[in-house]
Amino acid sequence: QVRMQESGPGLVLPSQTLSLTCTVSGGSITTSYYYWSWIRQPPGKGLEWMGAMSYSGNTYYNPSLKSRTSISKDTSKNQFTLQLSSVTPADTAVYYCARRKYGLGSYDYWGQGTQVTVSS
Repeated sequence: QVRMQESGPGLVLPSQTLSLTCTVSGGSITTSYYYWSWIRQPPGKGLEWMGAMSYSGNTYYNPSLKSRTSISKDTSKNQFTLQLSSVTPADTAVYYCARRKYGLGSYDYWGQGTQVTVSS
């Protein structure tokens, strides 16, 4: 049973960098052929895919966020991290990490989500 848990600050100041970590247990983030994603949901809006890292370390980003987004990993801790720079109140959302297997359209495991508010 894979478990995923997001962690990070709940409040970020405008123009700062948001940093969230997803800790994975019950499965390795280097296991072929899984992709590890960050997805967010702003209040009153739908889910937005932000980006993903593959089992081999390749990264993929939503074009609308690419200039501000970076995903990295720490295999020794079985974690992957999201950094979103130059945040504004529009980046206020619940942020989720999730896993998807190559070739499948749906995610099989999700974290519970973490609320991030951008405000001064």
